[in-house]
Amino acid sequence: MKVLYFHQHFSTPKGAVGIRSYEMARRLVARGHQVTMVCGSYGGGETGLDLPFTAGKRRGTVEGIDVIEFDLAYSNSDGLVKRAMTFAKFALRSIGLALTERYDLVFATTTPLTAGVPGIFARWLRGKPFVFEVRDLWPELPKAMGVIRNPLMLGAMSLLEWASYRSAHRLIGLSPGIVDGIAKRGVPRERVALVPNGCDLDIFAGDVKPWRPEQIKTDDLLAVFAGTHGMANGLDAVLDAAAELKQRGRDDIKLLLIGQGKLKPALQARVEREQLDCVVFHDPVNKSRLAGLMASTDVGLQVLANVPAFYYGTSPNKFFDYIAAGLPVLNNYPGWLAGMISDNLCGFSVDPEDPCAFADALECAASDRVAAKEMGKRGRELAEREFDRELLANRFVDWLEGVKP
Repeated sequence: MKVLYFHQHFSTPKGAVGIRSYEMARRLVARGHQVTMVCGSYGGGETGLDLPFTAGKRRGTVEGIDVIEFDLAYSNSDGLVKRAMTFAKFALRSIGLALTERYDLVFATTTPLTAGVPGIFARWLRGKPFVFEVRDLWPELPKAMGVIRNPLMLGAMSLLEWASYRSAHRLIGLSPGIVDGIAKRGVPRERVALVPNGCDLDIFAGDVKPWRPEQIKTDDLLAVFAGTHGMANGLDAVLDAAAELKQRGRDDIKLLLIGQGKLKPALQARVEREQLDCVVFHDPVNKSRLAGLMASTDVGLQVLANVPAFYYGTSPNKFFDYIAAGLPVLNNYPGWLAGMISDNLCGFSVDPEDPCAFADALECAASDRVAAKEMGKRGRELAEREFDRELLANRFVDWLEGVKP
């Protein structure tokens, strides 16, 4: 089977972003299928291609995957209008491929929501099977966050969501809430599979060189947030906890924010203004380098803005990296991940917007390192039992192989 795979933000492990599509494509190849990955140039990502662009694109083979990369740079730091234009250009160029490439099945994954556009065209103009993967519910999330308020734009997004769902022969949701959200739009549940993000067990259990930024002492308790510094991430909650720790005189607990994003300069300015010396910033690193950092980390920070739509409608990469690395997870919002942490005794769940509870959890980890390590061990067991990337990738391939137009 020849699969035309659309993911605008595709990256190999050499990049500093999620690698779900890379792993899923590799599993398809390992099972005897051919994969053409269509993507753009994502800030922090690494497609594996280094040839010059010709007529706005370049093409090459990366570990058995045929990669087509459009010369469309995208960064989380871009403004809303620029990002929307990049999404639209990618969708338009993708339509061209969907109408001209030779393939048996189209697979498209969000974000953005416009990723489904080439699949819609492939289904209705070429009669090709189409599978759509939903990583976030749109327009529910941007509406809940207040990022998009224009009723016409929200209406257009809702229509595109409906058209993508109804055009797809099968769908994949990354969390229970996403699966429920798809079903509420009238899609029969037997057409929707839950395939959450997975754990890269080999990367995080491999032979890595532990490291810490030089500002952090070896005996400090180190809590790490590894991800985008954007509006959705609510990282002021970490700084609020840092202010509480400062008031308590806990200079032996350090909070490392590693990544990039639109709000990073504002967060850095606040840290400097309030002299929150326990907070350290670091540029993004690739997966192998991240594994080395995690090997010397004590707690993983799973932080999001207090938006109810996040509670069951997200499947954050960082959570799965933390448990793959055997770290206890400190989570600050309700939902399916909070329930999983509580059920498996693999970390701390605190109420949103409660810096005292956040600081209490960090102090608890610092006061009983042995208990914290046991939490991390249980998290690793959970990763191996339910979120092994290879297990989930096989489930993904099985789902695609069963599609009938």
